[in-house]
Amino acid sequence: MPSMITLTMTAVPDHLRGALTRWLLEVTPELYVGTVSAKVRDELWNAVSACVADGIAVLAYPANNEQGFTLRTAGQRHRHVRDFDGLTLVAFRHREAPEGIGQEVAKPF
Repeated sequence: MPSMITLTMTAVPDHLRGALTRWLLEVTPELYVGTVSAKVRDELWNAVSACVADGIAVLAYPANNEQGFTLRTAGQRHRHVRDFDGLTLVAFRHREAPEGIGQEVAKPF
C-alpha cells in the first residue's frame, strides 16, 4: 500500500536530485514529497544513502507507532535520531569549541 514520504537532503550530487524527481515532487530545493510503495521508498533510500557522501539526508514516512512516523538519516550530521522508550527523539552532538573559546587563557604577567 503506497504511503506519503518526505525526504530532505543537503549537499548531494545533482544526478541524485534528478533521479528523485522521477518518483517524487521537489517542492523546494532538496525537499521532496510523494506517495510511493514501501519497496520504492526503500530503493530510493538505498540510492540516497549510497550517494550522500558529505551531505545529509533525512527520510520521514508513516509507521504504526505512537508518533505515526519513522525517521531514517544518512551522512554527516550533528543531530542523531534516538529511541527513548518507543518515542523518536533527536539528540544534538556537541561541536568542539574553537581554540581559545571557553578556555581559560594564561595572563602574560
